[in-house]
Amino acid sequence: MTLHRRATLALLAAAALAVAAGPAQAQSRKDSVVLGMVLEPPSLDPTSAAAAAIGEVVHYNILEGLTKVNVDGSVTPLLAQDWSETPDGTTYTFRLRKGITFSDGSPFTADDVKFSFERAKAADSKNKAKKAVFDNIARITVTAPDVVILTLDRADPTLPFRLGENTAVILQAKTAEQAASNPIGTGPYVLSDWKKGSALTLTARPDARVKPTIKRVSFRIINDPAAQVAALLAGDIDGMPRFAAFQSLKQFQADKRFTVTQGTTAGKGQLTINNKKKPFDDVRVRRAVMHAIDRQAFIDGVLEGLGKPIGSHFAPTDTGYLDLTKVYPYDPEKAKALLKEAGVATPLNVTLTLPPPPYARKGGEVVAAMLAKVGIVAKIENVEWAQWLSGPFKGNFDLTIINHVEPLDYLQYSNKDYYWGYSSKTFDDIVKAHAGTTSASERTRYWHQMQRQLTTDAVNAWIFNPGQVAVAKKGLQGLWASSPIFANDMAAVRWGQ
Repeated sequence: MTLHRRATLALLAAAALAVAAGPAQAQSRKDSVVLGMVLEPPSLDPTSAAAAAIGEVVHYNILEGLTKVNVDGSVTPLLAQDWSETPDGTTYTFRLRKGITFSDGSPFTADDVKFSFERAKAADSKNKAKKAVFDNIARITVTAPDVVILTLDRADPTLPFRLGENTAVILQAKTAEQAASNPIGTGPYVLSDWKKGSALTLTARPDARVKPTIKRVSFRIINDPAAQVAALLAGDIDGMPRFAAFQSLKQFQADKRFTVTQGTTAGKGQLTINNKKKPFDDVRVRRAVMHAIDRQAFIDGVLEGLGKPIGSHFAPTDTGYLDLTKVYPYDPEKAKALLKEAGVATPLNVTLTLPPPPYARKGGEVVAAMLAKVGIVAKIENVEWAQWLSGPFKGNFDLTIINHVEPLDYLQYSNKDYYWGYSSKTFDDIVKAHAGTTSASERTRYWHQMQRQLTTDAVNAWIFNPGQVAVAKKGLQGLWASSPIFANDMAAVRWGQ
């Protein structure tokens, strides 16, 4: 038995004893909840960083947008009371809810919307993840304190959905710059404490328009899957909305003290390839990497079967999804032949940089073994999340494994500065044609073309669309079973029987 295995068993045993010893501390109050999450957010401003962990804490809780993306993927009004659009799809008029205030007491008006969107589309904007969405807004017109009109350069029927993502939350001019550490929003909660590296705590606003049942929410950072299991069994946390210890799933399903729900996500789990680095600047080498990966074996071995194979940067839940998994079937001999054709001498030594999530750490070992079979020797480098954001995400890497969770984020492949370094006029032209049509059938056709082009260019080695598993104490209701976007809508959570 390995030292790691013995330590894990000891941790679980201690947790079981803690449960038997007395009532769970985390559920001592029916108006408070402690949730576990895998990654700590690098900041609390979703308009300035791409990390999905930011949205898990602040979106819908502290910061809100004009619209809301619900757990089923539908879009409904939030700060907007309603909206209308012109027949050509280039002008949207939003009527805003009245009487809403920010947590500092300032009134929310159309001027705040104008400020937030102009800030998002400014030349020095840090909102890189969705800057193209805001760049498409030609004019932002305030006609009344509760009316704002968005005039687009090109029709965008996905705009209501985009404005429900965390990158489109509304900030106010006088407090926007402090959002990274102390966001001031219109939501039902405020930040009360942030112990870096450990936990974040939110408390309910007494003056909010929404009165949540849960008055105090703590998000505890737990990277390690075994520690997630132990924390649940010991009662240190009440739930794990995005449970990562899939190997322990059956244990919780059989335990009557817990409820387990399974849902879908918009994630695209991939072996990301640095297209600017030799020899990966040769499409034949990238195609060789694709043929070297056994997607189903990865899903079975790393995700306990809780995922679907994908062949491009679209998830099965995305509008316009096309199954392209058969383009690069698992074929080590084909991979070797492509490497030889590209003039690559083997063994090819590369670095595989892995962030903390279990799908990356455990998956990295699986991928490295697969690559070794075709002559690619991947040296594993484990890094913390902040290091990944300042290293691979800045373009300093060979290979890395990451799950891109934002829906319909194909526009990043038109961003030449994005970390994987892809540039294609053909792809860019397809994106422009897609943006220029209002026909639903034409849009689908262009979405299919985008996926085929990305796959033809083998930009990355797409592996899995992960399922979502939420584990919670029995009686805790309202946690999202699926993640069309990464959020924890705590105003909908409550303790039941």
